[in-house]
Amino acid sequence: MSDRPNDFSELPSYKASRRSLFSARKFALMASVVAGVGVAAYGLSPSNGPVDIFTTTAHAQVDKQVKSQAAQPVGFADIVERVKPSVISVKVNMKEKVASKDDDNNGDSPFQPGSPMERFFKRFGQDGVPPGMRGGPRGGGRGVVSGQGSGFFISADGFAVTNNHVVDGADKVEVSTDDGKTYSAKVIGTDPRTDLALIKVEGRTDFPFAKLADGKPRIGDWVLAVGNPFGLGGTVTAGIVSASGRDIGSGPYDDFIQIDAPVNKGNSGGPAFDTSGEVMGVNTAIYSPSGGSVGIAFSIPASTVKTVVAQLKDKGSVSRGWIGVQIQPVTQDIADSLGLKKAEGALVAEPQADGPAAKAGIKSGDVITAVNGTPVKDARELARTIGGFAPGNTVKINVLHKGEDKVLSMTLGQLPNTVEAKADVDSGDKGSSSRGSDVPRLGLTVSPASSVAGAGKDGVVVTGVDPKSAAAERGFKEGDVILEVAGKSVTNPGDVREAIVAAHNDNKNSVLIRVRSNGSSKFVAVPLAKS
Repeated sequence: MSDRPNDFSELPSYKASRRSLFSARKFALMASVVAGVGVAAYGLSPSNGPVDIFTTTAHAQVDKQVKSQAAQPVGFADIVERVKPSVISVKVNMKEKVASKDDDNNGDSPFQPGSPMERFFKRFGQDGVPPGMRGGPRGGGRGVVSGQGSGFFISADGFAVTNNHVVDGADKVEVSTDDGKTYSAKVIGTDPRTDLALIKVEGRTDFPFAKLADGKPRIGDWVLAVGNPFGLGGTVTAGIVSASGRDIGSGPYDDFIQIDAPVNKGNSGGPAFDTSGEVMGVNTAIYSPSGGSVGIAFSIPASTVKTVVAQLKDKGSVSRGWIGVQIQPVTQDIADSLGLKKAEGALVAEPQADGPAAKAGIKSGDVITAVNGTPVKDARELARTIGGFAPGNTVKINVLHKGEDKVLSMTLGQLPNTVEAKADVDSGDKGSSSRGSDVPRLGLTVSPASSVAGAGKDGVVVTGVDPKSAAAERGFKEGDVILEVAGKSVTNPGDVREAIVAAHNDNKNSVLIRVRSNGSSKFVAVPLAKS
C-alpha cells in the first residue's frame, strides 16, 4: 500500500543557457543603442572634438536596465510561497494481510492484486512492485503497515484530493500540513479507475486550498510538482509538460499528462502546478526501468479530477455512462480495409447482448465517429466521452455502417463494477480429429466451429498457423475463432476462401477479419498474399 518509489534526480540546469541568452540579448540591445547614440553625437557635436558616447546619461540608464534583467532569471519562489501551504502529507496505517499461496509472487507489492497500478508496473517489467520497494514493510507478514503519500486541499473546509492507491484499504488516515500540524482525516470516496480519492479533515474552515485549472496545459509549459517525498517535508521540483493524452495501460480512461519534473516516492497524490498557481494535474505514476527518476512522470488532468471529485463528494462513488460495446482503435490497415479516408473513430468489435448499443442497432464492424456531434478521434476518447455522461442520459451516436453514415439515439446504462463474463469458448480444447482446410493467402488452416469441441457453433476455428505468414505476425493462434471475413459471416473454410477471393478481385491489399480470442472479439486487418 505504500506509495510507489521514486528517486531524486537533479533537474537539468537552465541557468547557463539563460545567461548566454541574456548575454546575447544584452549585446544586441547595447549595439543598437551605441549605434543610435553615436550617429546623434557625431552629427550634432561641435567640430572641436568627438563626444564620448559611452558616458552619456541615456546609455548609462539603458545599460543599467539590461544588466538588471540579465541578473534576474525567472524563478518560482513567489508561486511556491503562495501554493505550498495547500499541499499536505498523507499518512496511513492498515492491518497487514498474510499473503496466501496464490499471491506469493506478489507478496511485496504495495498495490491490490489486479489493480490498475499493479498492472502498470507489471507492464513495464516491475513485477507489480515499484523499484526499491521489494523487501519493504510487508516483510514480517503480520502487524501494521504504514504508508505515506501527498495530497492537497481543494476547499477551506478541509476537503482534499490524493491518490486512491495511497489510502486504499487504510484503517487510519492522518494528514500533516505545511505548518507542521497533524489532523485525522476520513476517506469520503475513492475511484480506482482513475486512481483518485477524496478525503476530509474536520475542525477548521480556513485551510489554505488550491484551485483546479480550467484549461489544458500546453506541451512545453512549466510545471511545479509539490509533495512530501521520502517524508522529508514539503519539497518542490520543476520541469515542463512533455506530452498529453498518454495511455499507460492502467485503465480505459487513461489520459495522463506527462511531465519531466522529478516525482519521487511520497509525491503520489500531490499536485502539479502551472505558473499561475493552479493545479494542472495530480501526480500518480512514474516510468523508471532503473528505479531512479528518468524524467517520465504522469499526472491526472485537472478536468478529470473535477469530474471525479464532484461525484465522490456527492455520493462517495463514481457512476459512468455505458453503451455496452467492445471497441478497438481504427488502425491504418483497418481504415484501408473499410475504405476510410482517415484512421479515426472507434471500431465496434462486438456489441454486448441487450446493451444500449445493441438495442439502438449498432452492429459489429460499425465505426463510431461522433457523440452528440463531437468527433471521436479514437477508442480511448470514446470511452472517456461516454464515461463522462451520467447513466440515464440520452446521446446521439454517429455511426459508419457498411459505408453509410447513420445517427442513432440511445439511453446510456451504468458501467458495471464487475468484469463481464467471457464467452464460453475453450480456445485450448482442439477436440477435433480433423486438421481442417488450408487458406493459402492467409497462412491459416481452419475447421467449422461446430466440429471442434468447446468452440460453439458460429464461425471457423483456427487449427493451424503458418509461422511465416502475415496471420502469424498479426497474432493469430490455434483455437482462435474467425467469425467474419470482409464483413461476411463464415461457417466453413469455403466461406473464408470465397471472401478472400472477392477481396483479391476487388484489388484489396488486406482483408478485415473479426476473430474471437481469449473470450473477446476484435478486428484484425491481414495483408493478402499476392500469389
